Amino acid sequence: MSRQAWTGALHVLEHNALVYRRTWRGSVFVSFAAPVMFLAAMGVGLGTLVNRGTPHGIGGFSYLEFLAPGLLATATMQTAFSETTYRLLSRIRWARTYDAMLATPLEVQDVLTGELVWLAFRLLMVATFYFVAMFLFRTLLAPGAVLAIPVAVLNGLAFAAPIFAFTASQQTDAGFPVIGRFVIAPLSIFAGTFFPIDRLPVAAQAIAWLTPLTHGVALSRGLTLGTISMQPALVHLAVLLLYTVVGIGLARVTLSRRLAP
Repeated sequence: MSRQAWTGALHVLEHNALVYRRTWRGSVFVSFAAPVMFLAAMGVGLGTLVNRGTPHGIGGFSYLEFLAPGLLATATMQTAFSETTYRLLSRIRWARTYDAMLATPLEVQDVLTGELVWLAFRLLMVATFYFVAMFLFRTLLAPGAVLAIPVAVLNGLAFAAPIFAFTASQQTDAGFPVIGRFVIAPLSIFAGTFFPIDRLPVAAQAIAWLTPLTHGVALSRGLTLGTISMQPALVHLAVLLLYTVVGIGLARVTLSRRLAP
């Protein structure tokens, strides 16, 4: 992108930052409180019972150590969904924020780039707070565990970009509950977050591996526990990048059509 194009995207990013300035306190509190509560309730509370039933742990690790990286990836997926549905449709249709932006020298590409950069920032914030909580619960067992943060961000973008493209094509919010109930919620349970994928039927395993969250969970877990090798890591990374790149391309098309004069 040219310097002029990045300047336009920075103006969109500045707008988002000014709006966020009014709500950042509550957002930061939730971003830190949520992982602490989830890890305490599911990892320590439920994990105590799971560890009693599996004396050797899951793959040699306690349930808390197994669960934490899965929750990290799941959190960025859920954040991506919330950021690219109602908020985005409001700016397109109800508040007409993008129409106001395009009345200036900004172009559709500036809007898209600025929004994607803002999404990356929000995902980075959520992932960082989750990582801090994981550190406090002593679930980071490998030197490369910090790489789980950018992986979690990429995992979020792998969902954010396609959902962005979908939202830009919608006239109402009727499709959002469908995505939440039949995509986001099932993936949160069956993509390897709470139990190993190999506990599922073979057909369900195949479907799970077609989704970005399964790869995001596997890569995050492998990095934090130090159990992943180079080849599987590259496969997981390639799938996440594929979803992100294709999603951005689709978002560019749908948003351009939607905001075309």
